[in-house]
Amino acid sequence: MVTVLGLLDLGMTYAALALAYYARFYSDQFVSLFPVEHGLPPLSHFLNPVVAVIIAAVWLPCFHFNGLYHPRRGRSTVEEIYAVFNAILMGGLVLIGVSFFYRDITYSRAVAVSFFVIDFLLVCLSRLTLRSLLREMRRRGFNLRHIMIAGAGELGRRFAEKLQHHPEVGLKLVGWVDDDPSKIGRELLGARVMGTLDDVVRLLGAYRVDQLYIALPLSAYRRFLKVLGDIRQEGVQVKVIPDLMQYITFQAGIEDFDGIPVINLTQTPLRGWNSMVKRIMDIALAALAIIGLAPLLALIIALIKLDSRGPVFYRQERMGLDRRRFMIFKFRSMHTDAEEHTGPVFARAGDPRVTRVGRVLRSLSLDELPQLLNVLKGEMSLVGPRPERPPFVMEFKQDIPNYMIRHQVKSGMTGWAQVNGLRGNTCLEKRLEYDLFYIRNWSLLFDVYIIFLTFFTLHKNAV
Repeated sequence: MVTVLGLLDLGMTYAALALAYYARFYSDQFVSLFPVEHGLPPLSHFLNPVVAVIIAAVWLPCFHFNGLYHPRRGRSTVEEIYAVFNAILMGGLVLIGVSFFYRDITYSRAVAVSFFVIDFLLVCLSRLTLRSLLREMRRRGFNLRHIMIAGAGELGRRFAEKLQHHPEVGLKLVGWVDDDPSKIGRELLGARVMGTLDDVVRLLGAYRVDQLYIALPLSAYRRFLKVLGDIRQEGVQVKVIPDLMQYITFQAGIEDFDGIPVINLTQTPLRGWNSMVKRIMDIALAALAIIGLAPLLALIIALIKLDSRGPVFYRQERMGLDRRRFMIFKFRSMHTDAEEHTGPVFARAGDPRVTRVGRVLRSLSLDELPQLLNVLKGEMSLVGPRPERPPFVMEFKQDIPNYMIRHQVKSGMTGWAQVNGLRGNTCLEKRLEYDLFYIRNWSLLFDVYIIFLTFFTLHKNAV
């Protein structure tokens, strides 16, 4: 299978190079935009044995380093496309470096860019086609891997249910083993409990099992070690499903620390590359908003000064990413002594502490605009869970399970909860539910969608 994938990738890459050549020199659109000034180079200049060897020597390792030749039946389509993009980007950078030292590779920029784009499209198309064919074969009962599950408890059954919903991965459950006498001989989810954990070695050979999934509870740790010892010499792939489901708040991930695997129970999508992309969008949009809204900001400042005594801006301590405290900026919408006698409390409808201008600002959420400065400083994001004041956070975390998880991402000027009507003094449990949904399902398009929806909810009160 790895050989087929390698040959397929190289075939698509060579085809992409030929298509890039014809697109550059024979496409009317390309030629009109970028006239050919030094004559038409032959195709052999771009596609010859030396170039073919160099591309193979660069592309195959780049694809290998991105895990594209380690077939995983559970790999998602998005994961594979992302890995192909990274591999071609890495290969392109290496090829550009090689061209500095090997003068026979002198491609025009138009050909190079076209080649990378076409190669990405062709490789993705070929891999997705192959993936579809394999999935259809597995649905029909071909190309299957026989598996056995050690542990017929809740953890094992949940995994077996997932298998039933994804026949395309080609994993066929042939049986269970479990130490509970009441389960032996029973059929669970289409497979029989064939024996106890002591029977594992015999059953693996009798049923030609390819993979053993161990789904034992933490309380069966000693039995888990015994099973590992018994099957060590059997040549069967062993996979462990950790009994940590009740502790996992997001999609768990495996990290490597100098050869030691570490399970991350709270892994969020907003890490690494995704975090950088989100930050770039925050800076760009916040800067554009400040420039574009400058006349409106000047008008609000003048109205606040005319309406009541005190500063134009209001600074208040909030808690954000990783429980770090920062000072949030707002246009002042209350009288300067608003909390002198009450202390920190939520604003309410018809609150007498709110000024006349402040009431309008709050109704349109315009009092939040100075937080664009917090976004530029990196203390906040345009989209994320709304930050709360530390006294409230200390109170909420005692009463609401998983409340502090929302502090694993940057706070936002707007969020999924807010565009769904959960602003200010609303149900905290419901707001947390929406915040966790946002964190779990984050994407750049989701952020853009929330920003778009925010403009249609400005008529609601914002706190």
